[in-house]
Amino acid sequence: MCTDDHPPTPLARRSLLVTGAAATLTLAPVSFAAAADADGTGTPDPQTMTLTGTLPPGSPDFVYVPVEIPAGVRELHVAYTYDKPTVPTGTQGNALDIGLFDERGTALGGAGFRGWSGGARTEFSVRADDATPGYLPGPVRPGTWHIALGPYTVAPGGLSYELTITLSYGDAGAVPTPTYPPERATGRGRAWYRGDCHLHSWYSDGRRTPAEIGALARAAGLDFINTSEHNTSSSHAHWADVAGDDLLVLLGEEITTRNGHVVALATDPGTFVDWRYRARDNRFGRFAREIRRAGGLVVPAHPHATCIGCGWKFGFGEADAVEVWNGPYTADDEVTLAEWDNMLVAAVRSGSGTESGGVNWLPAMGNSDAHRDPDVVGLPQTVVLADDLTREAIQEGLRAGRSYVAESKDVSLAFSAAGGRGQHAGIGGRLAVASDEPVTVRLEVTGAPGCTVRFVTDQGVLFTAAQPLPVSGAGTVEWSTTAAYAAYVRAEVRHPATSAVLPGALAAFTNPVFLGGG
Repeated sequence: MCTDDHPPTPLARRSLLVTGAAATLTLAPVSFAAAADADGTGTPDPQTMTLTGTLPPGSPDFVYVPVEIPAGVRELHVAYTYDKPTVPTGTQGNALDIGLFDERGTALGGAGFRGWSGGARTEFSVRADDATPGYLPGPVRPGTWHIALGPYTVAPGGLSYELTITLSYGDAGAVPTPTYPPERATGRGRAWYRGDCHLHSWYSDGRRTPAEIGALARAAGLDFINTSEHNTSSSHAHWADVAGDDLLVLLGEEITTRNGHVVALATDPGTFVDWRYRARDNRFGRFAREIRRAGGLVVPAHPHATCIGCGWKFGFGEADAVEVWNGPYTADDEVTLAEWDNMLVAAVRSGSGTESGGVNWLPAMGNSDAHRDPDVVGLPQTVVLADDLTREAIQEGLRAGRSYVAESKDVSLAFSAAGGRGQHAGIGGRLAVASDEPVTVRLEVTGAPGCTVRFVTDQGVLFTAAQPLPVSGAGTVEWSTTAAYAAYVRAEVRHPATSAVLPGALAAFTNPVFLGGG
């Protein structure tokens, strides 16, 4: 074994790219000396090289360390550490992500992508027949590979890091043939199906296995789930055994940019979507279209989350739906709910109609974003009316907004609007009535004891039930209105308020029913 130690150095730039994507820096390449066969087995001994460096504040989003890989390498192993000094209150400390690109390069679009662990792991390995969760198995071919460093935040004194790279030689082994879950489960025909489309396993920064998530999904009463690992598709080949007649497993990704996160929902198996850009780079539209070409939906996640880089800055023009409720209900969900409602008002005001007389609007979703205990899978869950329990039918129902969001399997809603001439419309639909024609809005609720029902329109909250739901949690609430008074109506079921400033947390809410056009 040989070790090459280098003293800490500032960034030794080879090239700096600041156009076309987030700013990147490529360092000078690292080369290994010719490997020796010290024990005479005919297989070179493993080689290890240790590199150190310091990234200053204001570093580019991605720093690439080129590594020249010789022929005959069986496995590439990388370990890293970095300093985490104490910083003043209100100042960001050090956080360094890591990933890998192979000899096909680091160009935006990901042809050379081999894996990403963010800050969830301190080491990883790739070889033909296996890889660390988050990384893709495959041959370690000769050429220039790149270790990708992502200085998420850098302390005022800089970020000092150490990389230990080990090459092992020998027979490469066979690349496994991936097996993916089926796109259909045993459904109930046209029915309401419950799902959680934002989940993390140990294939990114979660702590649960796919099997554990599957068991929790079934216990939560879910009919479908969507995988959404951060910036990697590596989990796609590990869900086939989790799926079953009772659980549809959709495959996706959470694209985690520096200006917000977006869930690629139910893409084709093996689809990887790049994340290395900011809003100012004007590149998101390209990757939103890539998600759709792969058969997926574009769903901005937790748009007003307060974590660094989580706030959504790309706008909603490319979205197919928006995650309004993420995990246990908090103030940032309330802000997102208000923003989404404002988008509904803008859609009505714009008059951008369809042949059916509807408006171009953005449906809402809710997902758990569960990572580890005590995160609850299925809190919340999106309940969608779909023609069957298939990838295509679920997507169609979500895209059409035929859905509501509930905190658990215990909460069920039936929401509709009816006109005086027998017309009827459900969630996501339009009730064709004259502007002055009486409309009866009706909500049936189960599983929400002590909660309050209210109806929200383009004017705001126009009706709140006089009494909370009884201890049984079941009840029916009706309200009369007209299309002139309410361009749309949606329902909210809320827990009692715990402060005088904010309303109570949601137990459930619906997408709207639009009124008018008759």
